[in-house]
Amino acid sequence: MKTTILGGSGLEVSRIAFGAWQLGGDWGRFDEAVAVTAIRRARDLGVNFFDTAQAYGFGASERLLGTALRSELATNRDQLVIATKGGLRMTDAGLVRDASPQGLRDGVDASLTALGVDHVDLYQVHWPDPKVPAAETAGALRELVAEGKIGHVGVSNYSAVQMAEFAATLPVETVQPPYHLFRRREVEHDVLPYARAHDVGVLVYGPLAHGLLTGTMTEATTFGSDDWRATSPMFSGDGFRNNLAAVRALEQFAGERGVTVSQLAIAWTLANPAVHVAIVGARQADHVQDSLAAADLSLSRSDLMAIDRIMAAAAPVTGPSPENV
Repeated sequence: MKTTILGGSGLEVSRIAFGAWQLGGDWGRFDEAVAVTAIRRARDLGVNFFDTAQAYGFGASERLLGTALRSELATNRDQLVIATKGGLRMTDAGLVRDASPQGLRDGVDASLTALGVDHVDLYQVHWPDPKVPAAETAGALRELVAEGKIGHVGVSNYSAVQMAEFAATLPVETVQPPYHLFRRREVEHDVLPYARAHDVGVLVYGPLAHGLLTGTMTEATTFGSDDWRATSPMFSGDGFRNNLAAVRALEQFAGERGVTVSQLAIAWTLANPAVHVAIVGARQADHVQDSLAAADLSLSRSDLMAIDRIMAAAAPVTGPSPENV
């Protein structure tokens, strides 16, 4: 597995991180034992970077990740880079943003307990909180770094302006934006230029467009009532049908090069010089192995231009997902 230095954090991480969002329950039911096997397979194949969040089942994803990695966390902790996120809180009215100092402190303690560790290597603010000044959020995280509970600080779903506000108090070491072939304009024109200019490590999430770029969906695809995609406009209507046609064209292009459309989509994100890591989730070990092969796939300039031509007629997608906060 190829590795990279994650921007100014100095962390050496695998170019593909195992993303544990699908282990929190928002994607429907799953076999936990099979998921644990998938996590361990990723580690066996060289992945050292694992990304989760408190809000992924409010402890469910973190506990499962900690369980899967328990042996190495106990004996070889410095070989793993564990990242989690906080700053979301569940209320009777639903999920809300809470990046207040107390909210973050409570969240860090809850995450450490769920993971079964005494520190996390990277802690990210899951979403910017417009009700809390950036200086207060950054100041609280600076204190938690000093206490040794977190090693490095990053943000997720922040714009360039929001990162600059945060950085006035504490350097932004990493940023986690959504980035895939159907969602690129705002990231490429705002987040990525700022990150490159300020040596911010970029780990992108959703490179497979939440399953759309796996090539397994059709116009007849439906989702269970406990799957957030069942109510997402990204997976219904004319836009969905239009994008399925683009996926079929990408699948043909990938097949001509002896790779899967999933591998092509992941490699496309990694081809951007501003992107350090692609976060890929899986519940089954064989899916892990297929995705990791993308780290070794190099796309030429002509490949990238051909992909752009295929995507010219696609329907762009925007908006927060799957948290919808």
